[in-house]
Amino acid sequence: MNLRRFALLIISAAVVIGAAAYAFRAPLSMAVAQRVAASRLAADTLNDLPDGLHVGLCGAGSPMPDDRRMGACTVVVAGQRLFVFDTGNGSARNVGKLGFVHGRIEAIFLTHFHSDHIDGLGELLMQRWVSTGNAAPVPLYGPPGVEKVVAGFMQAYEQDRHYRVAHHGEQTVHAEGFGAVAKPFTVPPEGHVVLIKGGDLEISAFGVDHKPVHPAVGYRITYKGRSVVLSGDTTKSAAVQREATGVDLLVHEALSPKMVDLLGQGAAAAGRLNVKKLMADIIDYHTTPEQAAEIARDAKVRYLLLSHIAPPLPLPGMEKAFLGGAPDIFGGPIRVGADGDFISLPAGSQQIDVSRRF
Repeated sequence: MNLRRFALLIISAAVVIGAAAYAFRAPLSMAVAQRVAASRLAADTLNDLPDGLHVGLCGAGSPMPDDRRMGACTVVVAGQRLFVFDTGNGSARNVGKLGFVHGRIEAIFLTHFHSDHIDGLGELLMQRWVSTGNAAPVPLYGPPGVEKVVAGFMQAYEQDRHYRVAHHGEQTVHAEGFGAVAKPFTVPPEGHVVLIKGGDLEISAFGVDHKPVHPAVGYRITYKGRSVVLSGDTTKSAAVQREATGVDLLVHEALSPKMVDLLGQGAAAAGRLNVKKLMADIIDYHTTPEQAAEIARDAKVRYLLLSHIAPPLPLPGMEKAFLGGAPDIFGGPIRVGADGDFISLPAGSQQIDVSRRF
């Protein structure tokens, strides 16, 4: 058999095999999908993490649309305990994409009640309830006013609750497990208030300056010698610097005035004067990357993760422009956060591990 005939036979066989695979693509894809579904449903990141403190961004964005950053949401894991801080749009989906089972969320914490920090709450509560058939609602901590937020979502989802119970039955979805229980707290003018303490874990809240939004808070979480502070939305704050002193990780909001001003100029050119005014207004109650770097430097923070990124950064090279002079101010590592970023602080070490989960 000459080489030409042999090559023709190989090509013919490949065509036949390809045609057969194409003809059976539906059952083949279903078989693969079945295995993938079983694998994903069996997975739970919470079981695979080393003992320590872990922080994941389930929403690193602002109210402005950003393909890489949904509404404000941060996951914190302490040992085998799972907590969520703020619940902006996309929270439920991104908590799942990080590999966590919603039903294992032990508590939710809100920094304030701007819509981009709470508009994903209803779906997150629903997923926590139905995914594991929770028999008790989740504790939801926040400053005064959190009762109204919880009551509003409970009312909005009340009909859906009846539908789910009627369809799936009480043994699958317990009616009493639906929703959340508001846990309001008040922070002192100086210092902080401890919300959860025990088992090497402490979660405390402190006041920040996001006027006219008041009260607004940040959180400090410590576990087995590792520590993280979440700033919430705020101007440059002495309280954040105080609470962040010596922490392993500071997750701080950041807004670039220069970039927001560009949006304002574009809005003016388009005749969108209301948007131009909005862009001018938001600058005075957020923190610039450089100011966040100053806090990290002065508090001797080990790692600075910027979140609540405003404006969106859709083009290559924009993250460097967004940082501006921040790297010259803070000598430690700085990261412009995006959804899926995951920082691990293993117990009993000084290690800081950074990864992407999706």
